[in-house]
Amino acid sequence: MAGYYTADEVRAAEAELFPRVPAGMPMRRAAYGLAAVVTAELRSRSGGVAGRRVGLLVGSGDNGGDALWAGSMLRRRGVAVTAVLLKPERAHAAGLAALRRAGGRVCAEPDAALGELAGADVVVDGIVGISGRGSLRPDAARIVAELTVPIIAADLPSGVDPDTGAADGPAVQAAVTVAFGARKPVHALAASRCGRIILVPIGLRLPEPKLAALEPAEVGAGWPVPGAEDDKYTQGVVGVHAGSETYPGAAVLCTGAAVAATSGMVRYVGTGGPAVLAQYPEVIVTAEPAATGRVQSWVFGPGSGIDRGARDRLAEILATDLPVVVDADGLTLLAQEPELVRRRRAATVLTPHAGEFTRLTGREPGPDRVAAVRELAEAWQVTVLLKGRATLIAEPGRPVLVNEAGGSWSATAGAGDVLSGVIGALLAAGREPGWAAAAAARAHAIAADIAAHSVDSGTAPISAGLLLRHLRQAIAHLRALSPGR
Repeated sequence: MAGYYTADEVRAAEAELFPRVPAGMPMRRAAYGLAAVVTAELRSRSGGVAGRRVGLLVGSGDNGGDALWAGSMLRRRGVAVTAVLLKPERAHAAGLAALRRAGGRVCAEPDAALGELAGADVVVDGIVGISGRGSLRPDAARIVAELTVPIIAADLPSGVDPDTGAADGPAVQAAVTVAFGARKPVHALAASRCGRIILVPIGLRLPEPKLAALEPAEVGAGWPVPGAEDDKYTQGVVGVHAGSETYPGAAVLCTGAAVAATSGMVRYVGTGGPAVLAQYPEVIVTAEPAATGRVQSWVFGPGSGIDRGARDRLAEILATDLPVVVDADGLTLLAQEPELVRRRRAATVLTPHAGEFTRLTGREPGPDRVAAVRELAEAWQVTVLLKGRATLIAEPGRPVLVNEAGGSWSATAGAGDVLSGVIGALLAAGREPGWAAAAAARAHAIAADIAAHSVDSGTAPISAGLLLRHLRQAIAHLRALSPGR
């Protein structure tokens, strides 16, 4: 897994590092990595380095020092470097001296910054680091707003909270972010602000992360594959209660996703049976949960309705000792009667978007989404998947998992129905609920991306049906990344 570390965790690791290495070495390592990224960016854009122009936006503290030292290294490669000091009296002394020795220009007047930066090919954001909080100050905000060239952020985009990814005012929009020593939550929770993220190791010894992402190869390695002795029952049988006469599409999407996710068998319950069978004749259809037969997990909620009958069927399913995924209408019912799930001992996965989360808890997720999803999982003793471009998965007593989709292609009606069907299939195959939710989110995001760039996508946005059609391709891609497959 790839870990993400809070500002406090990184500062503690730095405090452990500094006594065991020569003074200044961690900053030099960070600056060397930053200079290498800037060099690569210049080459990719202009084909050369010597004679190119780079601007540095330098604040107080170590991030400004990283930028200044990187500027001195770029000067030795023939790059013209100009540093704009936003807090001249607090600029990093050693870094500033190094830049001046290398022949870099220094501007200590923010009002003259735009003139000094005119003609720059790239600008480095060294305004604030992990100790910074709040939006950009007026001088910095004015300069950043006028820039039209790519910005490479040192450690994180200034103005974005390192722990929550929240930006409550002006902030840097980076083309590339160079993370020093460790990835921070901002790199997953506000990836659209960070651009491409490159990690530069500086020798930190880090603890087990409290926020992490499954690596694609891990997902591929853990995805269920039939063994020599498997049959349709041992591969996992999913029960799906979704859709209705009013919303038959939800039944088709959710059931189809369970089929595509390599379930051994899918049993459908509800009034959307004719529509399901028209698309997936291999699915077994019944009218009531009691008549379904043996299943190893349940999915309830997409398009199921919120009337008394739907409530009773949800209660019947939750009364089993099987893993259950609750989505959409099922979450609305749980918001009215949380006792239905709070007393369960079997695994339960709730998959709310922000509005459904608010209905469940009585408050919005807020800027600290990680804390919010962790709190709900602990309070209800369930697994919670909070949807978003950065989807978060929390289960009691374990690290929160994050899946940064890399885009918002799956933000389309019915895509959540597909996601819940995939989670249900993985639970039926015996996967742990947190892993199942995170792995499903990764496959779902890849399928959306493939769909968006496929020949039959037409113009964005994509449809949930198109996403579903590319789900098997996404799973095959993940499996191909796993060693030995």
